[in-house]
Amino acid sequence: MAETLLQVRDLKKYFKTPGGMLHAVDGITFDLEEGKTLGVVGESGCGKSTLGRVILGLLDATSGSVLFEGKETIGVSKHQRKDLRKNMQIIFQDPFSSLDPRKTVCEAIMEPLLLQKKLSKEECHAEALKLMDTVGLAKRFENSYPHELDGGRRQRIGIARALALKPKFIVCDEPISALDVSIQAQIINLMLDLQEEMELAYMFVTHDLSVVKYISDDIMVMYVGCTVEKCAAEELFQAPLHPYTKGLLSAIPVPNIHRERKRIVMQGELTTPIDPAPGCRFANRCPYAKERCQNEMPCYEEVLPAHFVACHYVREVNGLAGAAHA
Repeated sequence: MAETLLQVRDLKKYFKTPGGMLHAVDGITFDLEEGKTLGVVGESGCGKSTLGRVILGLLDATSGSVLFEGKETIGVSKHQRKDLRKNMQIIFQDPFSSLDPRKTVCEAIMEPLLLQKKLSKEECHAEALKLMDTVGLAKRFENSYPHELDGGRRQRIGIARALALKPKFIVCDEPISALDVSIQAQIINLMLDLQEEMELAYMFVTHDLSVVKYISDDIMVMYVGCTVEKCAAEELFQAPLHPYTKGLLSAIPVPNIHRERKRIVMQGELTTPIDPAPGCRFANRCPYAKERCQNEMPCYEEVLPAHFVACHYVREVNGLAGAAHA
């Protein structure tokens, strides 16, 4: 049985704005095992990317705990953070803006190796060439600059940089959203091959539900900074329990003109993340919302084995045993 690599507990990240405190990440809890992939989905602005950056220490947490291999990472010193960087990396959404335009492909991949100061420049160069081969970049591109390459090759540079220090955990922040569909498939298959070969754990942030189903072991659905549902990928698509998840899945196009899918159109206003009112964040758009939903935040609980949901009436709505009553 795989060991737990990452434990996130009640993680929060608030930003001060002229209008009040913006609750970007508000009480996220989950575990991630070695060699597994957690897909994180939700609407734009729900806090997916911010969550990844807080876990890696690129943004300071407001409160909460992040344990990596059983050791706390929140509030560690710069020296300790540098050691963590070896095992915790990120692949950014935009491969072009995440690369230094003044560095060649080989120089960009060598950079993390040189910063760790464990290898000579010649050894770093040799390792960079190996990484280029690993991610499918031909040696003839080693002296090319990012603007000379297409999006797929640029993203392969980003993946090679993330792999340079042989990490155990990688945050993939929408790594294929800026790529053509044919290139997306190549990058996804590359990442799956590397995961199997190197036993990598991924947190895969995306809004593409078709992709997240293909790559993920578990999926966590976020809404306005909070988790509303988390379970195994196959179970989420077959039997979603939260009303928001059901609405999201109903929007996936069906590639069959003879098959119709009932579209769930979510009405109502999106709850503001700036000093949000007490109660369920989805209450304004939920067809099952009652007075309790407006006044009390639902508990994030295990409704079925390894299936977590944050909804007061999840049992009642889905006909599960132990249904709650208003």
